[in-house]
Amino acid sequence: MKLNSDKIIRLIGCSILLVFSYWLFIPNGNVSSKSSVMINKDDGSIHYPSKGSVIEQGYEMVDGVDKNSGYEYKLVKPLPYTGEKEKACFVTLARNSDLYGLLRAIQSVEDRFNKKFQYDWVFLNDEEFNDEFKRLTSSLVSGETKYGLVPKEHWSYPDFIDQEKAAACRKKMTDDGIIYGWSESYRFMCRYESGLFFKHPLMDDYDWYWRVEPDVEFFCDIDFDVFKFMRDNNKKYAFTVSIFEYLGTIPTLWDTTVDFMKENPELIHPNNMMDFISDDDGTSYNLCHFWSNFEIASLDFYRGEAYTKYFEYLDKAGGFFYERWGDAPAHSIAVSLLMDRSEIHHFDQIAYYHPPFYSCSVDDETRIKNKCSCNPADDFTWQGYSCTGRYYKINNLEKPDGWFEYLG
Repeated sequence: MKLNSDKIIRLIGCSILLVFSYWLFIPNGNVSSKSSVMINKDDGSIHYPSKGSVIEQGYEMVDGVDKNSGYEYKLVKPLPYTGEKEKACFVTLARNSDLYGLLRAIQSVEDRFNKKFQYDWVFLNDEEFNDEFKRLTSSLVSGETKYGLVPKEHWSYPDFIDQEKAAACRKKMTDDGIIYGWSESYRFMCRYESGLFFKHPLMDDYDWYWRVEPDVEFFCDIDFDVFKFMRDNNKKYAFTVSIFEYLGTIPTLWDTTVDFMKENPELIHPNNMMDFISDDDGTSYNLCHFWSNFEIASLDFYRGEAYTKYFEYLDKAGGFFYERWGDAPAHSIAVSLLMDRSEIHHFDQIAYYHPPFYSCSVDDETRIKNKCSCNPADDFTWQGYSCTGRYYKINNLEKPDGWFEYLG
């Protein structure tokens, strides 16, 4: 049967339309820049992009040979990520002795997130990293690894600290049974993480960081770029766990903060989150803080005038050494006072463990969607010693389905 010219033209047109539709709607291994993970501003819920915008990792087959047996096999290797990326990195402050606990943490991050996006990893240490540390960590990280030595002036006493007074304070805190009350190096670490780590030259290339510590674990797939999420949704600080601080470690921290606010009222954000850290409009500190062993944050915030002045004010007060001020309350108070409250975000779908607390979404749909392996019965989020329920309440955010079944 012969086809007339009109039918031929129609068939050609339909074929072109089908090919174009396939190209437009079927994902080809990369992330579409047209769609991002977004937040519903009314209830705080997260909306994921359509299928065509989700990461679908490309792979290649590579020939391999077992060095012992000589047997040949095919390796499946992920292709380099070619989508748009942020200027972001992972940051870990660690020592050589932390190696194997850190390798487990890196593997968890890579398996659940970074093998898709291949972000860099910056390792910092107050001593030189040895070759074994560099060789093994770089073998696991899919992005570039960088190793930095903390400057001596950032891991020692400032000139204005009375070291005899500091030693006497450590002894008293030890006698009082304060956790890490005896430790000098712990205080150096807290001061460094509070206001100095982002000044290391290796951090100059980045706008965002994700802090990772040894022995942590992640339990859910993270199939969206969290750094791009932060920028697209105008977030500057994100957390998974919040908790109350030990009062014995920070007896004068709030008084010092109140003095700072009185002297620098112009730096306090008009839409701050004071009601997260105080039950009486700033008269006292309720001890709530974000657990900073996990945090994803804007480095521009820490480099800015407001945070710089706040950290320098705390530093001059001496509480990092005369008491045992931690980076978690320092960061949390600053974030709550100096940021717009809308710029702070809780990642319910990032399931996380740092001894002894778990974050595991109690919402079944979230866990199934993200292939989570954690037990919601272990989740700390809605327990009585957690501050995350307060965060949801004061920001009028909708809690996940079933949260009340896990109240502690």
